[in-house]
Amino acid sequence: MPKIVTVDDEKSIERYGGKHMIMAPPMDYNSLMSQIPEGKVITITQIRQYLADKYDADFTCPLTAGIFISLAAQASNERFTDKIPFWRTLKKDGELNSKYPGGIEYQKKMLEKECHTFITHGRKNIRYFVEDYIKKLHRF
Repeated sequence: MPKIVTVDDEKSIERYGGKHMIMAPPMDYNSLMSQIPEGKVITITQIRQYLADKYDADFTCPLTAGIFISLAAQASNERFTDKIPFWRTLKKDGELNSKYPGGIEYQKKMLEKECHTFITHGRKNIRYFVEDYIKKLHRF
């Protein structure tokens, strides 16, 4: 890794804006997630775009990106040292990620400590979003 794959599926090309898909190394995700300072957040979409630009590809594989981000969070949670602030990495549109260690409650608690507030969507399946997350995005 990294590995650039040429995609021929027209729907994927249209959806992601090109034919060249990067499969970035797992440690790239860990490294980027570790750089987010307290009080700031980042989205998975931003990370994917940063890596696509870094490797001169049109887009980053969405499946491996999701897997590697989840693995980075889980690995950090299991380590005694070199922990990363995975809770600062949000899903698209600023949504909290239920797949992180401790689920939404842990991520919400950690972000509240950093003075973030939330808005909710839904009645039965309540989804949490960081309020005004765009103003709080970290820029690489």
